[in-house]
Amino acid sequence: MTMQRYSLLIDADDTLWENNIYFERAFEQFVALLDHSDLTAEEIRDVLDEIEIENIQVHGYGSASFGRNLQQCFRRLAEKPFKEGELAAVMGLAEQILEQPIELIDGVAETLDHLAQRHRLILFSKGRPYEQNLKVDRSGLRRYFQQCRIVREKDTAAYTGLVEEAGLDREKTWMVGNSPKSDVLPALDAGLNAVLVPHPHTWRLEHDEIPPASNRFVVVERFGDLRTLFPDGRP
Repeated sequence: MTMQRYSLLIDADDTLWENNIYFERAFEQFVALLDHSDLTAEEIRDVLDEIEIENIQVHGYGSASFGRNLQQCFRRLAEKPFKEGELAAVMGLAEQILEQPIELIDGVAETLDHLAQRHRLILFSKGRPYEQNLKVDRSGLRRYFQQCRIVREKDTAAYTGLVEEAGLDREKTWMVGNSPKSDVLPALDAGLNAVLVPHPHTWRLEHDEIPPASNRFVVVERFGDLRTLFPDGRP
């Protein structure tokens, strides 16, 4: 068996480090600040989901976009006149997300060290380039990646574009991430392979149906399992 080298596209948020838990905590604080007399937290979440879906194409992702969405939700649901200071407080809930420490998920650093010695690693994430690159630098993981690509949306077109720009061989390229919507389905649609690393707090708007396991799609329990999946380049 000769060693085969793969290109591994690896997601960042909630694959390499914790991310959505901070947005969830901000949402809980938002519910308390709104203090609605009738709506439950789940009903407020449904309204916020509608707003976020409407605004993704305009504002994209990240803490700043989340803050604007929270403000819009506050304006829509507030039961009494409010002041600008309250809107500023709502935005502050989102701004504090950037101040949170980078908490690497268990097994990430040692697994990346293992993979980087055997394969070509490309970090492939979506969001605001400034915000995502800041997290990459703070994580200390940039040294494991030959490239870091930040795109506005991880759809089929984005994967196809990366394949062409980076000169990737589709059959030997695997996308690794926690999101069925952004990491699995569009990668498979673009002719790549995919590994799903489930996370218990994946953002609900990133959920989707996943295909059955196959020679092109694998589900692992944890990030560290990639060392077994790609020991010498043969998944």
